[in-house]
Amino acid sequence: MALHALDDVDDALDVTRTFLGSLDRTAWVKLALVALFIGGPGANVNSFQYTFGGDGGTGGPAPGVPPGDVFGPNAWLLVAGVVGFFVLLGLAFALVGSVMEFVFVESLRNESVTVRRYWGRRWKQGVRLFGFRLLVGFFVFGTVALFAAPFLLAAAGFEPFTGGVSLAVLLVVLLPLFVVLAVVAGLVNGFTTVFVVPIMILDDCGVLAGWRRLWATITRHWVQYLAYAVASFFLSIVGGILVAIVTVVFVVVLLVPFGLLFALGIGLVEFVAEPVGIAVFVLAGLLFGLAVLAVAALVQVPVQAYLRYYAMLVLGDVDETLDLVPTQRAAVRGSPDVVEE
Repeated sequence: MALHALDDVDDALDVTRTFLGSLDRTAWVKLALVALFIGGPGANVNSFQYTFGGDGGTGGPAPGVPPGDVFGPNAWLLVAGVVGFFVLLGLAFALVGSVMEFVFVESLRNESVTVRRYWGRRWKQGVRLFGFRLLVGFFVFGTVALFAAPFLLAAAGFEPFTGGVSLAVLLVVLLPLFVVLAVVAGLVNGFTTVFVVPIMILDDCGVLAGWRRLWATITRHWVQYLAYAVASFFLSIVGGILVAIVTVVFVVVLLVPFGLLFALGIGLVEFVAEPVGIAVFVLAGLLFGLAVLAVAALVQVPVQAYLRYYAMLVLGDVDETLDLVPTQRAAVRGSPDVVEE
């Protein structure tokens, strides 16, 4: 029995090369934006702290503030507000990313990048995908919390959990369960993204209906999907390494012009006007962060396109009724697709 996961490695590369070669600059930028939201590069925001005279660097409470009020209710409300803001920001990013999954697959399928049209057509399915991912995430988080509870209780000094032997036994029992949970959750999330999303587009259905359709093929051709899971794992690692290398190279190149701006900001702080220098320094940092983010997103495009084409080729080979890319398949193989049972 031929393994489609092995046969489609080269075909996916040919399809990806043909697709990307047909794109203009604008389409590349649009795809980079989409890749940013579907799990591409992330941005780390560095905070810079400055001290403006006085005794601010001692780390003590401000004058007139009693020591006990440093971590009072107002401080905790501020912390809760900041945490809540970033949680909402993360949820908004995840929601947009769920819709962008459909935009990306539609772009690959139709070989045409039109974010607004695909968004308008698929946003409801994107919301359903977001809800499904959220439920899976809550389930995983709750399970991990249950696994960690005995060890946290032991650290807090609760008597039933303070015995070293009992904790060792729990660790031996729970660790395999945790590994199984991680593998299952990874497969569910991964298969939902690369297989269920295309099925949702093909059948214009929801996540659960897409999973029912996929599950019917998994039970019949589980060896093919197992081979895909193994092959895609290593392909993702290789793709991640390539993205990291290329991104680092570009970051080093970007350090030359932005390093001059940073040096200018430091010089202004030391010799001209401290506020002006700080403004230049912060502006240079923001521009540098955006430049790195843009480069990383652009580098992600070919890797993401390859991995998605690869999954769709495997899906269509396993079940020809689930083929989203018959034209691309026939073009690289030079003949109509023949599915092996």
